[in-house]
Amino acid sequence: MSRHSERDSQILAVIPCLFVKRELIPSPQQKQTSGAPRVLVATTAMLAFISFWRAAAIVLNDMGSSAFYAGAIAEHFVGKAGPWFILGIMLLAYAVRSVYIESCSMFVRGGVYRVVKEAMGSTLAKFSVSALMFDYILTGPISGVSAGLYLVGLLNELLHYAHYQYVLPVNATAAAFAIAVTIYFWWENVKGIHESSEKALRIMYVTTVMVVIMLVWCIYTLAIRGAHLPPLPTLKTLTFSTDALGWLRYTRLPYTIGLVGILIGLGHSVLAMSGEETMAQVYREIEHPKLRNLEKAGFIIFVYSLIFTAGVAFFAVMIIPDNVRGNFFDNPIGGLAMYLTGPLLLRLAFRAFVVIVGVLMLAGAVNTAIVGSNGVLNRVSEDGILPDWFRRPHRRFGTSYRILNLVVGLQLLTIVLSGGNIFILGEAYAFGVMWSFAMKGLAVLVLRYKQPGQREFRVPLNLKIGSVEIPLGLGLITLVLVALCVVNLFTKEVATISGVAFTIVFFTVFELSEKITRKRGAAHAELDQFNLEAGAALNPEAVGVRPGNVLVMVRNYNTLYHLSSILCRTNTQKQDITVLHLRLLGRAASGEHELEAEQLFSHEEQELFTRSLSLAEKSGKTVHLAVAPATEKWDGILRAAQNLKSSAVVLGLSPRRSVPEEARIAGLAWEALPEPKPHLTLEIHSPGGQEHVFYLGPHAPHLTPKEIDLLHKLWLEFSCDVAPEELHHRDVVHFALNELARETRNGSREEVLERLREHLREIRARRASVSQN
Repeated sequence: MSRHSERDSQILAVIPCLFVKRELIPSPQQKQTSGAPRVLVATTAMLAFISFWRAAAIVLNDMGSSAFYAGAIAEHFVGKAGPWFILGIMLLAYAVRSVYIESCSMFVRGGVYRVVKEAMGSTLAKFSVSALMFDYILTGPISGVSAGLYLVGLLNELLHYAHYQYVLPVNATAAAFAIAVTIYFWWENVKGIHESSEKALRIMYVTTVMVVIMLVWCIYTLAIRGAHLPPLPTLKTLTFSTDALGWLRYTRLPYTIGLVGILIGLGHSVLAMSGEETMAQVYREIEHPKLRNLEKAGFIIFVYSLIFTAGVAFFAVMIIPDNVRGNFFDNPIGGLAMYLTGPLLLRLAFRAFVVIVGVLMLAGAVNTAIVGSNGVLNRVSEDGILPDWFRRPHRRFGTSYRILNLVVGLQLLTIVLSGGNIFILGEAYAFGVMWSFAMKGLAVLVLRYKQPGQREFRVPLNLKIGSVEIPLGLGLITLVLVALCVVNLFTKEVATISGVAFTIVFFTVFELSEKITRKRGAAHAELDQFNLEAGAALNPEAVGVRPGNVLVMVRNYNTLYHLSSILCRTNTQKQDITVLHLRLLGRAASGEHELEAEQLFSHEEQELFTRSLSLAEKSGKTVHLAVAPATEKWDGILRAAQNLKSSAVVLGLSPRRSVPEEARIAGLAWEALPEPKPHLTLEIHSPGGQEHVFYLGPHAPHLTPKEIDLLHKLWLEFSCDVAPEELHHRDVVHFALNELARETRNGSREEVLERLREHLREIRARRASVSQN
């Protein structure tokens, strides 16, 4: 008997837990005493699945926050044409986002490191991630300092209106505020991504209110005063500042070749593009359906950042007078608020609101930088580049807190060294992000030919000539990114010098760390790390599952097809999934001596649970992992199901027994269980996707249409004969069963068995005939 059912797939954000039993699984009636069995609780780095709204909020806290400073920095370097470059970067960011979506369709953990390594090897992967870390180390400080500048600007203005002579030191106060915000979000990330994503979403709610008010008010102001768009970027309108050209200031290229000037302008505007890599890091946490939700998040990010970031850049140039706009380069939206049409008090109130929102959103960008850098270094550590020590989960929260400590320490050092100067941070920025984008695009391009299989998503514009595919869209994106990298290399002296130095240092650290790690024999670096600590007995409360959960048995990390099937069809918002590995012990190993954790949780279990979590990540659903010892397979399975109050037991094909034999032994083991015996559904899956379903314990039989038709015919025949007595279908079944029992008791047991065997042979023959036809 088999069945297959598709169910809705949603996700309940719960930390995946693993419980390791120290002795045999007790029956539900076994009382807990001082010598009663105990469990070891193991947790891995938190996997709390989030909606695409939360994912978009995390990325937007970085990308959207650039609206508070990117336009002003672009204008500082290239003049009034700066808004057009911000608009161009927003469009380029959408194209780059499609590259990230394609890479995520190939790898769940599809950040720069993994993709570049698959395409071009470990050395270039380490270079890419070294450059990317420079971006993340700068993103947090530049956002925190910018938030501080908005706050200090408002406070000093309020002090001025209150006729106080004291003025807060701008850069120093901004730096102090950035340090406080960085420490706050460090602690939030130590607690876990679900905590920080909730705050990111709340920040976006408030920001959206401010954006809508600003857009309406700016449009009203332009309608009253009239509007003129910023000049289009041409050789005549581009006015480069003294620090905009870098080493190219000794040449005439920026003033004679328009394309070079355009690339320089775009290079000084890439601040508006930060946050893309965080999409790949957060993808692991996005709920089912993962890729579709990533596409939704990407579109939300594009529309929001286009309207907000590009809109602010254009409105600032169009509304704030040229002779005073330079005074607001450190808080352009604050200046925009002061030059809107309306009463002064109302404009001051809106400016205060802008500052509050700016502080919240820019502080959120600090969080985004921590989230992204944590994900990147986790991928590096998984590959054995960094020791497992870095990924050891927090004892309480299950997060990779040591990596967080390293990242936040470097960010705090950057804030102190910059002294809170936003232009120093802005000039240093963009080296890492551009090179990581370029390497990412090149890697995905290489993988189109190296791994030419089907993808759930492909970057658009793909031409096919015969059997050869030409990824035109992907190639153009990569070409633009590489061109921007080359131009930035010569025009951003601070970024080039500091970025190259930082990249070399980080690359050297990765190389030395990898050699030391491999020399120490860390052969299993790619496995997830688990905490082990004493816990309570195996029951729903201890494991964190609800009664009615599905118990999935796993034994071999290469045969997890049945777990994939259950993940595909189960709505984990309504029903939990418990994954159990049974460690079979000899009778001699089940005595009084307690087993050590290493005897139950070895490399085999670690590999098994790592693969199981990988499947859970891919499906965007939570699983609860457990390992338990037992002296007999089915007794251990059914006692675990009984203790956990499971509704179904799922396993793959046995290498030694047929499906009917496995079900028969399971039924006998069920009969031996102590009361109260649970009603369980047993599902045995095959690699091809077929499901064999059996019911353990008393249950209503699953009748085929032919059997129902036969029952109905008998009822029609007998109901007329026994009239006026009322006859039901169940009466026919009850009577037939009583007659069968009477025959077996009256000396006709062998005859009944022979007839039953003949009936089963006929059924088997009919099935064989149907399968052959």
